[in-house]
Amino acid sequence: MKLLLINPNSVDAMTKAMQAAAKATPVSDALQIDVYTAPSQAPQSINNGQDIADSTKYVLDDMMDNASVDVQKYDGLLVACYSAHSLVPRLASGFPRVVVTGIFEASLLTALSLIAGVDSTERWGIVTTGKFWEEHLTDGVGAFLGSQGVDRRFCGVYSTGLTASDLHSLKPEEIRAKVKSATLKLLAAGNVACVAMGCGAMAGLEDVIRDAAREAYGRQRGDGLYIVDGVKAGVIQLHQMINCRKIF
Repeated sequence: MKLLLINPNSVDAMTKAMQAAAKATPVSDALQIDVYTAPSQAPQSINNGQDIADSTKYVLDDMMDNASVDVQKYDGLLVACYSAHSLVPRLASGFPRVVVTGIFEASLLTALSLIAGVDSTERWGIVTTGKFWEEHLTDGVGAFLGSQGVDRRFCGVYSTGLTASDLHSLKPEEIRAKVKSATLKLLAAGNVACVAMGCGAMAGLEDVIRDAAREAYGRQRGDGLYIVDGVKAGVIQLHQMINCRKIF
């Protein structure tokens, strides 16, 4: 099985970091994961709706018009930007034989599978980067769930005030402090059992979220918190989607 991880921004270092997370996901020894970085004209960091639109344009121009990648040789495509990214439906319609999902959509499916059933008090939420994403991702959750996204188990999106590029350029202690602060706000919103990391570049910050959970809930409960990396969730969900198409 062959997957292509697509980074719709133009920073190769971010692609490599997400590739490492993807390859560390224990799914199958027979799984091949290749990577693609958007061309240099694409945004270096996707921070708003215009960046989403621009990255979609440049990736589609490069992949479909310039045929820079032989997409048809892949079983699945993973759009590695934590957003309701327009590349997901555009690639799905452009390559109907290939299974397509995004790390945002994959993390939602994963979070919902990890918390208890609808009658439980367990909740889940998202810690993300900039303020823009609070409304964007909340709307995205609603659209994905349907029926205006009514799900009392979802307790919201909390931002760190960082950008994706900040996660690779600022001092580690500053990044960790901002991620911890946002996580503590999320954990105070209810009986949170699962936190989704709302940026592909947040890989490696699980320990910060874990420490915040221990501080907020105590060690035993904090150690039981599920922390979802969108890239790893994407590999797992895409692998399952491909197998489901074969079986059903």
